[in-house]
Amino acid sequence: MKLTLVQGDITEQRVDAIVNAANSSLLGGGGVDGAIHRKGGPEILEECRALRASRYGGGLPVGQAVSTTAGRLPARWVIHTVGPVYSRNEDRSHLLASCYRESLKVADALGAATIAFPAVSTGVYRWPMDDAARISVTTVLRSGSNLDEARFVLFDLAAYEVFDRVLREFG
Repeated sequence: MKLTLVQGDITEQRVDAIVNAANSSLLGGGGVDGAIHRKGGPEILEECRALRASRYGGGLPVGQAVSTTAGRLPARWVIHTVGPVYSRNEDRSHLLASCYRESLKVADALGAATIAFPAVSTGVYRWPMDDAARISVTTVLRSGSNLDEARFVLFDLAAYEVFDRVLREFG
């Protein structure tokens, strides 16, 4: 699998699947989640409500992933994953890694060839960018996924530079 980095807006990525850094309610929120719901339109929210009414009545658990339509986005699917809130007192890195692993499993099951990831948990969940980049790059590259390309879409230059450095260090 080829891993690429892009600085930009994840809602503009022409890929099979866009990963949403969702909250457990699946009903939209701020940051990446809000942008995906706004630009993708009501079809995404409609499918998320159906998921809440069936399999995920208590919300999507942290580290898990589920797919919906991409609505009006230039993708086929949105894969929603709930990242962990960063804690200095508890190691939750396995949950952050799980977000990437589970998203790739969903993408493989859908038959996707390309996927775009945000930097999960680095916004309001305050995960330090260096650590998040290391966990996500390592997890994706070691996943064994059948996808052709995994793309990290970083909103600003500072995040892009961190991911670029980590990817170069990984080799």
